[in-house]
Amino acid sequence: METHMAISYTTVAPKYCSIQKRPFIVPHHPITLGLSSAFKPILRAIPQIPLQIDASKTFTDIKTKFLNAVVDSAFEFVDQLVLPSQRNFAPVEELGEAVSITNIEGHIPDNFPEGFFIRNGPNPLFGGLKSSKSIFGRTNSVWVEGEGMLHTMYFRRQSDGSCTIVYHNRHVETVTYKLEKQSTKPLFLPAVKGDSLAVLFSMLLNWLRFGQLNKDYSNTNVFEHAGKLYSVSENHTPQEIDIFTLNTLKYWDVNGTWNRPFASHPKKVPGTGELVIFGVDATKPYLEIGIVSADGKELVHKVDIKLDRCSLCHDIGITKRYIAILDLPLIVDSNRLLRGGPLIKYDKEKYARIGTMPLYGDANSIQWFEVEPNSTFHFINSFEDDHEVVLWGCRALVSIIPGPEDGLNESTLFSRCYEWRLNMKSGEVKEKYLTGPEQFMDFPVINGSYTGIKNRYGYTQVVDPIASYAADIPKYGALAKLHFGEQCSEFSAGAPETQEEKFIKVEYHGFERNVFCTGSAFVPKEGGLEEDDGWIITFVHNEDTGISQVHIIDTKKFSGEAIAKITMPCRVPYGFHGAFMPISFFAQ
Repeated sequence: METHMAISYTTVAPKYCSIQKRPFIVPHHPITLGLSSAFKPILRAIPQIPLQIDASKTFTDIKTKFLNAVVDSAFEFVDQLVLPSQRNFAPVEELGEAVSITNIEGHIPDNFPEGFFIRNGPNPLFGGLKSSKSIFGRTNSVWVEGEGMLHTMYFRRQSDGSCTIVYHNRHVETVTYKLEKQSTKPLFLPAVKGDSLAVLFSMLLNWLRFGQLNKDYSNTNVFEHAGKLYSVSENHTPQEIDIFTLNTLKYWDVNGTWNRPFASHPKKVPGTGELVIFGVDATKPYLEIGIVSADGKELVHKVDIKLDRCSLCHDIGITKRYIAILDLPLIVDSNRLLRGGPLIKYDKEKYARIGTMPLYGDANSIQWFEVEPNSTFHFINSFEDDHEVVLWGCRALVSIIPGPEDGLNESTLFSRCYEWRLNMKSGEVKEKYLTGPEQFMDFPVINGSYTGIKNRYGYTQVVDPIASYAADIPKYGALAKLHFGEQCSEFSAGAPETQEEKFIKVEYHGFERNVFCTGSAFVPKEGGLEEDDGWIITFVHNEDTGISQVHIIDTKKFSGEAIAKITMPCRVPYGFHGAFMPISFFAQ
C-alpha cells in the first residue's frame, strides 16, 4: 500500500464550505445506475444509426463537432428543483487541503483506535443535478446520481496519548468527472428516468459521444481489501484511493479479469479473507459473481448466475459456505424503453426469490427459494443455523429506485428489519418481520468480525417519516441498536396474524429536532471482549443551525448522550455508506 509520512493540514474556524449557487436535488440512497450494455438492444433496434465510424482524426473531429452541435441545439440542461428541506443535499467545494479539528464536545476515549472514518456520497458538479429538455421530451437525473465525494476524519494518537483529528474531503476523480471538470459545463445527458423517447436518444448520444451511457459516479460505498481502499458504485469498476491524500489512483479490474460493473457491497468470506464481488448488467449475463484472493491479486473464481432478467441487485449475503443472491422484481429492461415504458421498474406482480450458492459453486448448484415480493437493498447479516441459511435485511414493499412518480408519500417505501430462514434440506422458507410496523430503518452495520456468522447486535439509521415526506427524500433522525437475541412485546399487537413470534428489542439513540445522520459505521474497541464493545460513529447535520458534526456513541450506553461531538469546519452534505478503518500512523 502506498503510504505517506504525514497529513499536512491547516486550522480554520467552523463555517460553511462555499457551494455553487445553482439549485439541485440529490438524496442519500445506496445504489447508482450504469449498466453500459443496456444500449446494445437499442442500437440493434435503430439500424439507421451508423456504428462503423472511421477512425481517422479528421472524421473523428467532424463527428464530435456534429454530435456536440446536435446536443447543444436540441437539448437544454435545466437545474432540478430543490426544496428548502433539501438544502443539505447540496454539493460543497473541495477544501484543497486537510483541516485540523479542535472543536470537540466531550472526549475521544483512550481506547478508541487510530484510523480514519470515511464516508462516500453524491456531490454533483455545476451546482447540482440536471434535467434535460428537448424535442423528444424531458429526462431527469435519478436522485441517487451525482459525482462521488469522500469525507474523511483521521484520528491520530500522539506520544502523550492525546488524539489529533483532521478532516479532508475530495471528489473521486473518475474519467467522466475529469472530462466534465475540464469542459466546465455539463456534458452527459441524464439517461435513466423521464420520457422514454428522450431517455432513448439521451442514451444514444451519450454512447456515440463518450462510449458509455452515463457518468461513472463512484458515489455509493468505500471498502478495503488487502490493505487498499476503494470507492465504488454500481455502474463501473471501483477506483483505488490513496488513504492519506484521497487522490484517485486507478481503476481496479483485478488485473484485467473483471470487465463488467462492480456492485457496491462486496463481502469478505469468514475465515479466509477472500472477497466475494458481483456485478449487474442490462444484457446477458445479467449477474456474475467472482471471488478475489485474500491478497487482492487474483480473481480465483467467476460464474454467470444465468438469471432470466436484469434484477437490480445491490447487496449479497455471505456465510462460511454459501453466497446468498437476491432476484427481486426491481428490473432494468432496455427493451421496455422501445415500448414506451421506463428503463427501471419495480413490478410487484413478478416473482421474487433468493438463491443460495455454495462458495465456488455455479448456476447449477444454486438452490432457489420463492419469497414474498419485496424490495431489499441491504442485508444486515447472514449466517448458517443448523440446516438453515438465515438472512436478516432491511425490506420494503415498494422500491424508491429510480423514484416514486408521485413523490415520497407512503410508508411502504420505507424498510423494516426482516428475516428469511431458508431450509437447505426441505426447501422450506420461513419469513417474518423483526421490527414493528412503525419502525422504519435502513443502512445497517454490524461488528465486522461477525460478518457471515451469527451475531447478537446490529445498528441502523432510523427513518423520520414526517421529515422524509416534507423533503421527498429519506432522512434519518435517529440510530437504532437491534438486539436479535431479545424479544420485545411493545409492538406485538401490530404483528400480522402469521407472525407467531414477538418483535426483537430495539434501543434508540435519538437526535434533536431537525438533526439527521448519514454514513454510520461500527468502531470496535481495542481489546474489547464482547460483540458490542465499541462505538457507532456517524456524520450528523443540524438543519436549524447549519452545523455539521461527527458523533461518537458508546454502543454499551446506546441511548445515552454521545461521548464526543466533533464540530466540522464546514457543512458536510448527506451521503451514503461510511466505514471506519484502523491504521497505525506511526508505522507509516
